[in-house]
Amino acid sequence: MTGHKTGTREEWLAARLELLEAEKELTRRGDELARRRQELPWVRVDKDYRFETDEGTASLTDLFRGRSQLLVYHFMFGPDYTAGCPSCSAIADGFNGSVVHLAQHDVMFWAVSRAPLAKLHGYRQRMGWTFPWASSYGSDFNFDFGVAHTKEEWEAGLVAYNFGEEDMRPASDDEQGSRDAFSQAIVGTDWETYRREGPGVSAFALQDGEVYHTYSAYARGLDALWGMYQWLDRAPLGRNETGFWWRRHDEYDNRS
Repeated sequence: MTGHKTGTREEWLAARLELLEAEKELTRRGDELARRRQELPWVRVDKDYRFETDEGTASLTDLFRGRSQLLVYHFMFGPDYTAGCPSCSAIADGFNGSVVHLAQHDVMFWAVSRAPLAKLHGYRQRMGWTFPWASSYGSDFNFDFGVAHTKEEWEAGLVAYNFGEEDMRPASDDEQGSRDAFSQAIVGTDWETYRREGPGVSAFALQDGEVYHTYSAYARGLDALWGMYQWLDRAPLGRNETGFWWRRHDEYDNRS
């Protein structure tokens, strides 16, 4: 027997209709938030960022590829990583198929990481992805848009992320060892090297030859882009998670 509350079909329908009203209200609030995102003031991007792409060196303007809008997923893959972040990889599994649809709606999509292009090529091939992926190695782009952090920030305990500052340093030697072991296992680096990178998404507009930064989000602001969680939130037990349970899609023992 299940330990969860049970009921008749009529009781279920009554509860479901009550929940439906709450879901509709959340949808309306989401529509309003989307409108407010679009009303944010635009900030002109004056710095000449350079990226390495499959087609060669590119500017930020070049990344638009003739569209007027650009979405960038800041994929955690630092120069010293041996593989991309598993969490970013799970998110990428979800957006890989959306790129072609966005391109048909005047929106160009890129992932951008600080790892050299050859590393990105190898990992993308391993994962079976097709989305455009640019290297910002040697550029300030990731630092300026809040997803890469300097050694000085780290040592000061003032890592600037998600529109605030936080101390990501382990509190004790034991915790340091545990976190180093964790990051070594997933990306082949110590904890500091791993967490001086961060995930995020940024949006840009191109008008009259000028590029404008329009939006960025980080941390749980990316939840809606993490496709598997949208499905889990509708499963009987929800997220039902303890710790870091997900893996790269080619690392699960029971593959299907």
